[in-house]
Amino acid sequence: MTSPAQRAFVLSVLVLLMAATRVNHFMAIPDASWAVFFIGGFYLRAWTRWAFPLLMALAIVIDVLVIRGSGLEYLQHYCVSPGTWMLLPAYFALWAGGMLLRQGYQGAHWSTLGKAVVLLVAAVAVCHLLAQGGFYWSSAMVADPSVAGWLQNYADWFVPYLRTAAIYVGLAAALQLAAEQFGKLLQARHDVLR
Repeated sequence: MTSPAQRAFVLSVLVLLMAATRVNHFMAIPDASWAVFFIGGFYLRAWTRWAFPLLMALAIVIDVLVIRGSGLEYLQHYCVSPGTWMLLPAYFALWAGGMLLRQGYQGAHWSTLGKAVVLLVAAVAVCHLLAQGGFYWSSAMVADPSVAGWLQNYADWFVPYLRTAAIYVGLAAALQLAAEQFGKLLQARHDVLR
């Protein structure tokens, strides 16, 4: 169970992480957005009604600012298509993966790690299906869409997106484990001093 203060801290960190990395979609620092939504689902499950829309709005605002900063209007950018609205259910798939991981969470264990891996892979697969499919099937940039072309595009980009999300989620998991171990040490010290 996380307290409101802990959730507020996590939300602040996720906002900063998205703001710092989403501007670099294809630069040296990988975009943490997909991991932000998965991690958000885990830590901010109780705040889903407003934290998820807040992070979605932040993602859109960052995209608009970055695209306008490059001298283009938002709708003129390569990545923007009628299928852009598919990012809403795509990112919610990641959020739902994090919420499912949090359900019944009793602390870091090997079984939790296995569940996290399965849920992250599944959430990224669904997110990629919706986000990439929305772009592929509705963008004027795809000259001659076909099922074979769509499958190839899906396969080409799935592993890079999964790898990036897994790196950020892995770092968050390591921090969670460290915090839990530190808490146990403090509790043991407190028990000894009593």
